[in-house]
Amino acid sequence: MASLFEYFVKDFSHDLSIEKKWRLQNTFNGSEIEVNARVFLNFDANAKYLAFYVPELSGAIFPEAILMNSIEELLALPITDIGVSTGFGDPPNGWIEGKHLNFAGRVFFYCERDPPDNAKMRLISEAAENGVRVVFRSEAYLRRRNELEKPKAFISHDSRDKAMIAGPLAIQMQKFMCPVWYDEFSLKVGDSLRGGIEAGLKECSKCILILTPNFLTNSGWSKREYDSIFTRELVEKQQVILPVWSDVNAPDVYEYSPILADRVAVSWSLGVEEVARRLVRALDA
Repeated sequence: MASLFEYFVKDFSHDLSIEKKWRLQNTFNGSEIEVNARVFLNFDANAKYLAFYVPELSGAIFPEAILMNSIEELLALPITDIGVSTGFGDPPNGWIEGKHLNFAGRVFFYCERDPPDNAKMRLISEAAENGVRVVFRSEAYLRRRNELEKPKAFISHDSRDKAMIAGPLAIQMQKFMCPVWYDEFSLKVGDSLRGGIEAGLKECSKCILILTPNFLTNSGWSKREYDSIFTRELVEKQQVILPVWSDVNAPDVYEYSPILADRVAVSWSLGVEEVARRLVRALDA
């Protein structure tokens, strides 16, 4: 099941974005959260818009009201070096800089804690008077999306490969409209690691196995995941595993699992887009 943060990451992934993070603190109990804000740039529409991801802040009723005061700061981010050349004519239509895009008047809040209805309506009304449309996405939004989207594949990987392989692959799969189960998106603080992973393995019809030197030498969670997946193949009598190889060869994989070495794999050296494209094709077959 996808998390709200996963939807925050992927919902506007078709546009360029600038990210800014800062911390909000509850002055009464000292608790803090890290808010993730993004300015999205759509050069085709000559527009930019904003989105915030707001984790739950203990004791805070409506931190979104504070964040609304930061809109001008976000829109003024130093983006003078970001732009695109548009058109195919000779000469092309010209270079458009991000700072010259118009604010579309759209602000999206992804809130782990659903704000009070009266506070939301008041902020929406006040923002509308200034030509800004505010959209809140929280528990109800997450529930509806999860009802419609079931992950097609579980991404099994070594934790040391998150930043360079597993994370980028998960995001690219989402960009191709292919939901996946990825622990960083699908588990939240407090969830059972074992229970969540086992549920993800059962929920998905396929498993993308990212085979790296880190994975092959990991005798912990990675090995347990592989054993669970292999057992499932035996029970269901069908192939579940879609291997991705990175910096490993056939002898390496054979040493780890002779049966796994017989599977056709996709090489990470092809690049994240091509790897994701081939995996999506296999999942849709």
